[in-house]
Amino acid sequence: MSDNVDALYGTFRLVLELSHCAARLEQLGLNAREIDALNARHALRKEQAMWRGAGPVDAWPSHALWYTGPREGDVYWPAFVHQLGPHTPHRAAFTALDDASTRIVSHLRHPKEPSFATRGLVVAYPQSGTATNIAAVIAKAADRGYRLFIVLAGVHNALREQMQMRLTQQLIGPHPARWVELTTTARDFQPTITPPAGVLGASGGPALCVVKKNVTVLRKLTKWLAAAPSLLHEYPTLIIDTEADQPSVASASITPRIGSLLKLLPRAAYVGYTHTPLAGLLLEPGADDLFPEDFIVTLPRPDHYSGPEILFGGAAREQDDPEQADDGYDMIRLIPDEDVPQLRPISRAQVEDFTPQVPDSLRHAVEYFWLVAAARHVRGSGTPHNTMLIHTSVNTTVHASFMAPLQALRAHAAHQLASPSYLEHLRNLWQHETRLVPAEDFDQETVGFAELLAHLPAVLQDCRILTDNASSNDRLDYTPGPVTAVVVGGTTLARGLALEGMSVGYFVTAVTAYDTLHQMERWFGFRAGYADLPRIWMTDELSAGWREIIGAQTELRQQLERAADEGTSPLNLALRVRSHPQLRIVRAAKQGQPIVSVSYGGRRVQTRYFHTNASWLRANLQAADTLVAASISHASHTQAHPDLGRYLFYNVPAQLVIDFLTSYQFHERSSDADPYLLIDYIEKRIARANSLRHWNVALLGKPSETGDDTLTFADNITVGRIVRSRLASTSPESDVADIKTLMSRRDAAIDLAGDINHLSEHGIKHARRIQLPHTGLLALYPIDKTSAPSTTKKTRAPLNAEEHVIGVGMVLPEPETIDSTV
Repeated sequence: MSDNVDALYGTFRLVLELSHCAARLEQLGLNAREIDALNARHALRKEQAMWRGAGPVDAWPSHALWYTGPREGDVYWPAFVHQLGPHTPHRAAFTALDDASTRIVSHLRHPKEPSFATRGLVVAYPQSGTATNIAAVIAKAADRGYRLFIVLAGVHNALREQMQMRLTQQLIGPHPARWVELTTTARDFQPTITPPAGVLGASGGPALCVVKKNVTVLRKLTKWLAAAPSLLHEYPTLIIDTEADQPSVASASITPRIGSLLKLLPRAAYVGYTHTPLAGLLLEPGADDLFPEDFIVTLPRPDHYSGPEILFGGAAREQDDPEQADDGYDMIRLIPDEDVPQLRPISRAQVEDFTPQVPDSLRHAVEYFWLVAAARHVRGSGTPHNTMLIHTSVNTTVHASFMAPLQALRAHAAHQLASPSYLEHLRNLWQHETRLVPAEDFDQETVGFAELLAHLPAVLQDCRILTDNASSNDRLDYTPGPVTAVVVGGTTLARGLALEGMSVGYFVTAVTAYDTLHQMERWFGFRAGYADLPRIWMTDELSAGWREIIGAQTELRQQLERAADEGTSPLNLALRVRSHPQLRIVRAAKQGQPIVSVSYGGRRVQTRYFHTNASWLRANLQAADTLVAASISHASHTQAHPDLGRYLFYNVPAQLVIDFLTSYQFHERSSDADPYLLIDYIEKRIARANSLRHWNVALLGKPSETGDDTLTFADNITVGRIVRSRLASTSPESDVADIKTLMSRRDAAIDLAGDINHLSEHGIKHARRIQLPHTGLLALYPIDKTSAPSTTKKTRAPLNAEEHVIGVGMVLPEPETIDSTV
């Protein structure tokens, strides 16, 4: 079928589906103008730039997308917009908010339907205005007839109170007489003597209930509502879970309780908000769960948002030249391993008597925070608040033990401001940090030390040292006025509680990868006027964990975007996610169990972590030499380009590749390059689909410049060694190097015919489907053991391995059919 015929066929099907829905839409109260607008809007939705980056993965057209946006006569949306007042985002941001909330509401069922049970998921960026989006969705849904709104606001009181305050201000404040409040900022849900009919039916308006995700609270709410089953038919309900990733998947008690509440309501929609789309897709579809079987909507990345790329750069797979990779900005500072015992007890038995020390890493972090606060006074822009978060333990006793050392550090700094040597120390610290991250890259001017020094005494005087956890009395509160605070906290602060003006973090290794993920999400958000100043102190292990999970999250968002373009249903997307090799680190921590098999179809796998000790590296050199020798003997033909330092062996038997994967040692941090899973996948493809029986093996070096920069393999095949420097944010003393990117886009197409220089990632996959649908590519990279950076970027350092390194890149063809394992 030609492209033109295929496009016409798709359009014809779309017209049939929309016309089939028209009668139903009229029954639901939409007039002809609204139906026409709906048809036009959704027929062209893939071509409209407004949906780019916010496309849905949905079950459409299993039900009509009935909501077309605000209309004349609406009450709650106009009031919400007016209430934003001076906080109204600029035009582009407001348009994005309007579009995204309309998109979400359009995927709910029409409130006039006699019965429905919708399950959806909204994927947002952390600290990106999720609460405002939720308020916008509620306002629009209320305008169309939804009458009961239950907001599940996390597992901590502080999170519930924060969400209640926001929704009360943005929704109820403009029209207090129209709303029924079942909860307040000071009080979670408590059953009243008055039955639901007397409370809900009193005004006839919408009702708002903001509760913790707590078994007892949910049981009380369900029991209270169950007293009026006939009334519930008159109350189309929207349940919004503000943290759908916790603890719905991890807890066996919360999910059934939410399920019981949903079963009680004859007309109900459940929409989970998450920054971790993996969570909802790990749920098993079934009668009582919260699996988003109807839709998944990804919210676009907001303008002026500081996301993971600030710290880690763009995704490695998007880079063309690995040596020119975007590594982000040099904002990470490593906490030496020897400092960790001074920051947290090494066992539970030591908790009660633990007294933390203030090693140089913590002292420098706190001093830098005070300098940032003073510099922000000079700039006078953005939020007036300044916050530093210290998170070394989840134990509240340990949190409290930090108060005295930090208060002593503050008093010492205030006293030493009269000391020339101390001022010189602060000057050097400030100048060192500001040189590493250019202010002009963020449209700012560097603040001179003399300018900020005038504000430093007031910063030290006003700076509060406090804890914020379930046991603390002096909680973080921004309402009295501008706040400067060093806050020691745990899981409460590791999740959704807002930390205004956060510029410095000090983190020690989290317990699990999933804890790491939420600790990481705390760091991102909007930083108007000081986006160049944030810094994070963390351990080498935690830094690697952040990078690993960032990669997994980025890949998952890309899967969501591809699924939206392809029209993939949430169920089929979940099958892909469950078998995705790079997501194992989060999955295992999330569910507490390993996965049996994964799918590598259509993926590029590359080694980025290496040990640097000689014995480990020599074993890999031997494995590569053995594979080259075998490839010479068994390839159908060889393409040699010694002038380019490249050789390509065609149609090498799969068993030789399997033997290589058995002997080559992958670094344990390489979660997506697990040899056992790779071998299992290859063998299944061979057995089930008669695919991957042959491979093309490439040796990708470079032309030799001096003859001393070469590496020789079997049969005197000699190539020049390439350069892959390590990220500077990994400790040079540790026996691990992270190069981030090994394989370029062009390398992934090295065995394809035709002009490959300008092929995109999608173009490479398409060409491989046509030319080599059943053939894999394995590339060997001889890497120079010194590998000094070719640029002056501070984010890179020499590799400095004890022996030359062999990197491995693999490109696996897409299977002809979607399967959870092949």
